[in-house]
Order: sequence, then structure tokens, then C-alpha cells
Amino acid sequence: MIAVWPLVFALGLQSPAWQAAPALPRPVSNNAVVAVSTPSGPAVFSLMGLDSTVRWDGVVNWAFRWNVGERSWQEIAPVPGPGRLAATAQAVGGSIYLFGGYTVAQDGSEQSLPNVDILDPDTGEWRAGTPMPIPVDDAVSGVWRDSLIYLVSGWHDQDNVPSVQLYDPATDTWEQATPIPGRPVFGHAGGIVGNSIVYVDGVRTHPARPRFTMEGGAWRGDIDPADPTSIAWRRIGDHPGPPLYRAGAVGVDGAVIFAGGTNNPYNYDGIGYNTWPSEPRRAVFRYDPDADRWSGWGELPRPVMDLRGIVVAGDRLVIVGGMTAAQWVSDSVWTAELTGPPTTP
Repeated sequence: MIAVWPLVFALGLQSPAWQAAPALPRPVSNNAVVAVSTPSGPAVFSLMGLDSTVRWDGVVNWAFRWNVGERSWQEIAPVPGPGRLAATAQAVGGSIYLFGGYTVAQDGSEQSLPNVDILDPDTGEWRAGTPMPIPVDDAVSGVWRDSLIYLVSGWHDQDNVPSVQLYDPATDTWEQATPIPGRPVFGHAGGIVGNSIVYVDGVRTHPARPRFTMEGGAWRGDIDPADPTSIAWRRIGDHPGPPLYRAGAVGVDGAVIFAGGTNNPYNYDGIGYNTWPSEPRRAVFRYDPDADRWSGWGELPRPVMDLRGIVVAGDRLVIVGGMTAAQWVSDSVWTAELTGPPTTP
């Protein structure tokens, strides 16, 4: 049996030192990422996304696995069904759960899918879970107490939804939790730490052109342990720097860490809805719920956007693929140890 890797390290205020890890077999962006632990150590998975053509027919269902410490990734059985963008993945109890995403047709039309695909990392086999009640893509997801998975807001076919959908892997069932009180968004970033869901920014719809515009702001939702469907939401102070779209984020042992992204929202090709090419960012920052405080946390080795998350594998943060400057789809993988001496890249 595989179990989610325990977060046994303590995060200080020091900035991490990023190092290059083995590259992906092929460049991919907007890929869902997740990590689990195995008897031989942590393993990282990259699922679906966009290939280097940056075209509608470059949306792929590839699945890759890296056993941390090995020299290369391996390709595993692809995700069932069509390739999708903007899916999200989490691990609970040794299984990997992949949610939603959207397809792109030749005419440019997009469809949000309700798919729940479950991967057994021991066997490499996929099976289907109960579909999402409200199909979403570009949602924020997180795991609470290694038992429940929350999906926060996101895009559903024609518009964003305020829904917070709660999935129980033990029973393969869904419930609706307290919806977000702010504007519904897609492409926001966030995670869960302790009993708190934290997310920032994203894109809202706008009646004028461009149809999509940045929605700045940070929100915190405190989960009621006696009733996990009950969430007390409140606005918190803004994070350092400008509002961000498709940054990566993860909740780890006392903080939610955010990295990369862009302040110019775009469609899947990296060209802004305002017709300007989007520029990725390098900044890393964190939110400490206990102190209710934001702080800067260094920079990435190079700017990157179009992330569907950051993963924690053992005592490392891992960033997989993404889109760099000039809409270049990357095969780069970066890791940062969380236990080393203070250093700034």
C-alpha cells in the first residue's frame, strides 16, 4: 500500500535553493501534478496538459512518473479519454485522484468534463470514480486531513461557479460545501494547510472586451472539523506583488506557498485575452495562517506560468513543466529542499 508522503519538515522563513531535476520525456504545460510515497521513496506524476505545438490538437492525455532520485522519468498508461487542460490532481490513501479539465475542439470550442480518474500507483491501472456534480476546470484543489478533497470555484462551460465541491475518496461520493463569497474565478491558485483553505486571484468574466480580466484578492476559508461542509470564508490581506493567473501553489506544514504565474490572463496558447503575449514571473511567496501573514520567499530559477500546482515529495518542493518566456512549453523540472540552510537563488 502506498501512503501520502508525510510532511515531517519544519518550514523556516529562509528561501529555498532550487536545483534542476531530470527533465520530462516531452515538454508539457498546464499539466496536473501530484506526489505520493512508495516503499522505495516519493514519486511524482505529471498528467495530461499541452504539448509544444501550443495548438488545440496538442492537448494530450500523457502520464509520466518520476521516482525521486532516479535519473529519468517513465511514461505510464495514459489518462483514459481525451486529452484535457486545467485538470487538478490530489493523492489520498495511496491513490491518485484526477479531476475535470476541459477539451478543445478544432473550432476553438471548449467543454468542461466531469471526469474523476483514479490511478493505483502500485499497478499503474486507471479506474473511473463518481463524476463531479458540477464539471469544472481551472479549479483550486486541496486535501484536508488526508481524507477529503476540496475543489474551489473554477470554470464550468459558460462561466465561473462559486461552488466548493467536496469529494470523499473512501466512499466515492460528493457533497457541496459552503460556496465562496467573492467573485467566482478560474486560474486562481491555492492550497489547504491545517483547517484553512487559502486561494488568491484568478480571472473573472467581464461584460466588455476583453471578456476575461484579472480578479485580485486573497481569501481564506476555515473548515469546521465537526462539519467539513461548513467553511467560514473571509477576505485576507493581499499577497506581495501583482495579482496572478495560473501560478502554482501547495499547502505544506504550516504555510501555503505560491510560485510563478503571470499578471496577464491568457487562453491555453499563452497569448493574453488582450492580444498581448503573457509574461511569466519568478516570485515565490507564502502565507502563514497562524500568523495571518504574507512573506516573500525568494525566486524561481527562471520565470514560469501555466502551472496546475506544486507538489511536495519527501522534503522537496517540485515544479514540473509549465510555460516559460515567449510561450515556450518546458520540459524542465525544478526541486527545492526544504531543510537546507538559508539561501536565495
